[in-house]
Amino acid sequence: MNRIVLATAALLLLTVQAVRADEPGLTGAFVPVTVPSGQQVLLSEVLLDETPGALWARFRFVAPAISRQGALSDGAGEAMDFQRSAADMEHLCDSLALDYLRKHELAAIMVVISFSDRPVEFGTADPEATQFFEAYRPDDGGCIWEAF
Repeated sequence: MNRIVLATAALLLLTVQAVRADEPGLTGAFVPVTVPSGQQVLLSEVLLDETPGALWARFRFVAPAISRQGALSDGAGEAMDFQRSAADMEHLCDSLALDYLRKHELAAIMVVISFSDRPVEFGTADPEATQFFEAYRPDDGGCIWEAF
């Protein structure tokens, strides 16, 4: 696979200090980001991937409260299912991802935002992990959702 690891979380947002996550099972440095739902979301890495034949920018986040079954809570008593997380992913594309692409003068044809309830190495299967993905096409200063 021809993928380029472009930046770690600490390099993505130079003005934000990387923190050690307090959640059990999370080790390493992550950059906390603010999302509309208020759930805890931590940037883990940014990957540039040219395998599909054109540049894709992949922004990978850990969101410990997400759940396929809606059984986990974000601390406010509401499950962080895919539907609620989708609005957060769109927000991250429109704000963080597009800003990053502009700053680094990158012409990605696709932006993928992914949430995982635990760190998962890119390209590795983890049947125990809950993972949500959304793909967007950068267009005219915004993100256009692309159905898989």
